[in-house]
Amino acid sequence: MTTLGTREHQMFPVLTRAQVEAVRGFASGPPRRFGPGEAVYAIGEVGAPAWLVLEGTLEIVRRDGLHGEARVVTLGAGQFSGELNQLAGHPSIAAGHAGPEGCEALPLDPEHLRALVIGSAEIGEVAMRALILRRVGLIEAGGAGTILIGPPDGADMVRLQGFLTRSGHPLTVLDAATDPEGHALVERLGLRPEELPLAVCPDGRLLRNPSDAEIGACLGMTPEIEPGRVYDVAIVGAGPAGLAAAVYAASEGLSVLVLDERAVGGQAGASARIENYLGFPTGITGHALAGRAFSQALKFGAEIAIPLRARTLHCDPGALGLGLPGKRRAAARAIVLACGARYRRPDIPTLAGFEGTGISYWATPVEARLCSGKEIALVGGGNAAGQAVAFLAPQVKRLHLLVRRPLEDTMSRYLVERIAALPNVELHVGTEVTAVEGDAASGLAAVTMTGDGGECRLPLAHLFLFIGADPNTEWLNGCVETDAKGFVVTGEGGRAPLETSVPGVFAIGDVRAGSTKRVAAAVGEGAAVVAQIHAAFARRAAEG
Repeated sequence: MTTLGTREHQMFPVLTRAQVEAVRGFASGPPRRFGPGEAVYAIGEVGAPAWLVLEGTLEIVRRDGLHGEARVVTLGAGQFSGELNQLAGHPSIAAGHAGPEGCEALPLDPEHLRALVIGSAEIGEVAMRALILRRVGLIEAGGAGTILIGPPDGADMVRLQGFLTRSGHPLTVLDAATDPEGHALVERLGLRPEELPLAVCPDGRLLRNPSDAEIGACLGMTPEIEPGRVYDVAIVGAGPAGLAAAVYAASEGLSVLVLDERAVGGQAGASARIENYLGFPTGITGHALAGRAFSQALKFGAEIAIPLRARTLHCDPGALGLGLPGKRRAAARAIVLACGARYRRPDIPTLAGFEGTGISYWATPVEARLCSGKEIALVGGGNAAGQAVAFLAPQVKRLHLLVRRPLEDTMSRYLVERIAALPNVELHVGTEVTAVEGDAASGLAAVTMTGDGGECRLPLAHLFLFIGADPNTEWLNGCVETDAKGFVVTGEGGRAPLETSVPGVFAIGDVRAGSTKRVAAAVGEGAAVVAQIHAAFARRAAEG
């Protein structure tokens, strides 16, 4: 485990005697003694506490493939167990049992663990760093978390890998045809090709070709929303704007629910590298930025439900709420629309049939692995497209970049210069994709591009589309005012700058009409909206 080897002192710190005494004040119960080898918590256990070892040792193990276990670390006095799932109350990815001499340990359930990291700045910094690095370590190690068994390049396998990777969950991929363990399980269960991939959840449950929602539920990523509960704030969208609003609202003591139908980070979360975000001079991946924001939101107690789709907006000012799948409803005193935009698709009738089997709308390490050493094409001239080109080009044989206008007209200068320096990028200006070829079995085989020079057919199996996005507002059913392009209008008629035509409903980020389509701007609006929510609450209280 790479991170274990270089940052073990941060992953598994030893608290001082004074720090241990301080932690006692946050414990969720009295110390408990475990006999030699006794189970302390199990893989898949929901709400398992973090345990601070007072005496003896605690052995931490993770899953290793389908049937084995691998030792992670032996914790001694002054060290504590857990990773990010302990902070959120999600099912545990690892397990713990007392060492040969037994152990005495102090429990910190999720609520008390969050109180600790907020209430003690010194210990909170140590604990948060450790919890995050342990998750990174589990991802690096492989074998832990969810196991996916199926054809590695299959559309549903790629979909599930992308979802779990963007959600920051460790996973292992086994080829159903060549891996002995994976092949044996598929044979024993008698699975048909359409039932693959098979997902093995950390608690041992088996899911046959699950949807993102099904595997999210199995991993405990979607909390139960209590009927009748009214949140202070419900946020639709877990991109930079929504996560910023969640962090600021939850840190100020508001009860917060965040929904997203895909994954943490929104479109920015799939960015290979963001280099113009303040404070990161060497750049940061969208995944890393989203992961840090997600951890901050959990730290302050925000509930994040992914993947969970908001189907409708209930905009009665006296009973604001979100309609959810299964005729459920989430009620809130204020609602923040941070639902961003949907990826725009060229008007090609057969395009949808190749999504996941050659056509992608983002460039992550999963897609990069699939097209390594091959010839590919990418359509788009914005910064997101430029970042994707810079990420993919060093890993492929040749990259055809198709744009309608010169890059200087649409892309930041640093990206234009970087692309110009890439020897295997061929730029096609004034060109667009007009046809795709292939079949359901083998996926994309070729694309036809049309421009000033006529038509040209490119044999290739991977096409990336970065041609902008349309506002994700169809589900609002006309509840709030939108402009001619479908973006949500805010700040008119004397309302707060981010408030929509419905009192108590706000819009931030890319979905808002007139917003600046930059990560920093989205984060700024996420912070600003919380002050406007407080003002709305104060106004209601004054009105009686």
